Amino acid sequence: MSSLVQPRLVNGPTGDSTLFLDFAFGRRAFLFDCGDLSPLSPREIGRVSHVFVSHLHMDHFAGFDRLLRLRLNQPGTLRLFGPPGLADGVAAKLAAYRWNLLDESSADFSIEAQDWTEQGFAGAWRFRAREAFARRPIDAPRLSPGLVLSEPELMVEAVQLDHGIPSLAFALQERLRVNVHKAKLDAMELPVGPWLSAAKAQLRAGAGEGAEVEGPNGEALSLGTLLRAGAFHRAPGQRVAYVTDAGWGEANRERILRIAAGADTLFIEAGFLHADHAIANGRHHLTAAQAGDLAREAGARRAVPHHFSPRYEGGEDALIAEFETAYRRSGEA
Repeated sequence: MSSLVQPRLVNGPTGDSTLFLDFAFGRRAFLFDCGDLSPLSPREIGRVSHVFVSHLHMDHFAGFDRLLRLRLNQPGTLRLFGPPGLADGVAAKLAAYRWNLLDESSADFSIEAQDWTEQGFAGAWRFRAREAFARRPIDAPRLSPGLVLSEPELMVEAVQLDHGIPSLAFALQERLRVNVHKAKLDAMELPVGPWLSAAKAQLRAGAGEGAEVEGPNGEALSLGTLLRAGAFHRAPGQRVAYVTDAGWGEANRERILRIAAGADTLFIEAGFLHADHAIANGRHHLTAAQAGDLAREAGARRAVPHHFSPRYEGGEDALIAEFETAYRRSGEA
């Protein structure tokens, strides 16, 4: 079955830690972190609707300027989520520029920045281009604990890790994967079209076989009939987890295992060789062996190490080998 999102590291395992989640259907993409965005095309950046920032170290947030520059003249809202201080960081970035050429005739572009903690949102603010990006408070979302975003098709969860400062780890969870079998629709003489989105939304919301959906010509179609004909395939939703910049410790370990549990794909930092664990500990990072152990314990079906320290430039194979040995090992370490 096709996946809702296709995730990829923007800068590979060695550059700034940034994950691009491209939606298979619709003009939309998410970012987990916002480091160097130069490898992304303007078209890809133009699809970004939400940015989830782990923390405000430069290699995780320096790409905000490129994102702003390419989105500035596009109407719409760009939503950012991160630990407390994110909105202050956005405000400081915006204050560095002069906006005297913006007025009510400018594109109606806005930025919403929301500070998140495990107890809930600490605050939310809007910065509107037509107001020269003046900072205005807005109502923060009211979500269940651990949630940063909740939509009919997906949710984004987070946990707070210790990196000497708070650093968030994220997981995108598709609620239910629903794919269309076009050949079966053809056999029923039903065309593809917008009506399918409504049918899939009902299925994701848990509608039973007795429910009906409006067909392509306004007719009532039974979901049960469509399902029995094989027009739709349903499967558990995809889970993509992202962990970066966290020291080794029991509290971090417990939270990482929680956010990464059962991930279809886990992107996890593996910055140092275990022989250099003292350096890793001092900088609040994981070693490749520690990352591999965590990926294995979490039951991640696929695990991708990233955010390698520059000290191993040219020797990245050693980090990958150490990670894979720990990840593939059977039994306890």
